[in-house]
Amino acid sequence: MAISLSSLRSTKRNDPPIMLLYGVDGIGKTSLAAEFPSPLFLGTEGERPPSDVDLPTPGVITSLNDVFDVFGELLDSEHDFGTVIIDSLDGLEPLIWRATCARLGLNSIEDAGFGKGYVEADTEWNEYLSAVAALAQAGIYVVQLAHPEIVRFDSPTSDPYSRYQPKLHKRANALVREKADVVAFMNYRISIKEKEVARQTKVAHAEGGKERQIHLNEGAGFNAKNRFSMPDSISYKKGDGFAALAKYWPSNDNAARQEAA
Repeated sequence: MAISLSSLRSTKRNDPPIMLLYGVDGIGKTSLAAEFPSPLFLGTEGERPPSDVDLPTPGVITSLNDVFDVFGELLDSEHDFGTVIIDSLDGLEPLIWRATCARLGLNSIEDAGFGKGYVEADTEWNEYLSAVAALAQAGIYVVQLAHPEIVRFDSPTSDPYSRYQPKLHKRANALVREKADVVAFMNYRISIKEKEVARQTKVAHAEGGKERQIHLNEGAGFNAKNRFSMPDSISYKKGDGFAALAKYWPSNDNAARQEAA
């Protein structure tokens, strides 16, 4: 079909964002995710919400097909859920590798040799990310939680330095961050101060407080991004996190109706 300028339409979107949320241990990732409208918790083995957070869940996710079954039911049936929480992506990754191995007839993702197994796993990752996109298009928030790791970054414009990033294989890391609308890193505010220890001798030390921050744009020490002209960071106060984020996002009528109900 030929494209005509007379058939132009707006590309502005109003579906809820797909979010990748990672941060240091105990910072409150799950607590923040639980503030999203009417959440459903999909936990992988070993992941549990905090004791003060009550979230409905179908049980522990033990295979990639479990994830697709839940996603399919959310897309095809009537329900009151406005958010899906995946906890965690680094717990989901072995399940994706297992699905890749089953498709290829391998015992281990390493059996393909020379990193080919991780390349093959792109198929399962893209299938998962397409399903996540379908949920967002249906008006459902998707919050993907991940643990952090510190890696060396060889910048082409500066000396190498270390930074936080989601704890995933580098190919999966790139795919998930590319498809996310918001990549947020949570950490405590840290100040660097100098202390005089001898005459004309000072040493620098870090002082951390209890203020929790959600970083939303790339920094020297972490991966982050957003597609909504959000500030570099915002403070996180338990109970107010979703409201602080959502004011920068397009309205989501479906989730708003569910929240009002």
